[in-house]
Amino acid sequence: MKTSISCCLLFLLSTVPALAQTPSATPPRPASQPVGTSGATTTPPSPPPAAPSTPSTPPAAPAATAPATPAARAAAISSDYRLVPGDKLRIEVYKDAQLSQNVQVRPDGKITLPLANDVTAAGHTPTELRDAIVSSLKAYMTNPTVTVMVVETVPPLIYVMGEVNSAGPQPLVGKMDVMQALSAAKGFRDFANTKNILIRRGSEVLTFNYNDAVKGKAAALYLQPGDTIVVK
Repeated sequence: MKTSISCCLLFLLSTVPALAQTPSATPPRPASQPVGTSGATTTPPSPPPAAPSTPSTPPAAPAATAPATPAARAAAISSDYRLVPGDKLRIEVYKDAQLSQNVQVRPDGKITLPLANDVTAAGHTPTELRDAIVSSLKAYMTNPTVTVMVVETVPPLIYVMGEVNSAGPQPLVGKMDVMQALSAAKGFRDFANTKNILIRRGSEVLTFNYNDAVKGKAAALYLQPGDTIVVK
């Protein structure tokens, strides 16, 4: 009996160290690392920002403005425009280069052309001047064809003289009457005769009563380029 108990104790004592050396649990497996790396896990770099898109077609450059030709400037002149001294004209006579001329309206209001000689231009429209030139050339040509182009104009002027506070030339702005021109001349002097104001228009002389006009008893008298107002 004692022998059996001793064998059991010896068996138990011999198995205790083996049990102590057996691991109680399997240790955790280390996390796998990315291929080609060592150490800690590396975060991949973010992609570079995209470059700003470039328009496929560049904006078109503004078109350059071509200089106005004499014909274009002539087309811009109103059909009822009346010529004044200093205006530059191009006179074209069809199929006759010698008669076609660049001319300027002289201070006396006339132009000079071969065969037609002196022709009054100031105060006329280009159409009226064309008809006058055609009439002058009919003595030398059969059915002349003439074109009048206004190449360059000068600012139209009127003139105020006599008993006013600011005599001299004035620009004719739009549709101006005698009352407006006298106002621009800063009114009358003390002894001005306001009942008998003269307006010289070429060889024509018109009269204007300022007192009646102020009272509304006289119609407005509109001025033309080159008119001269005389206040006595």
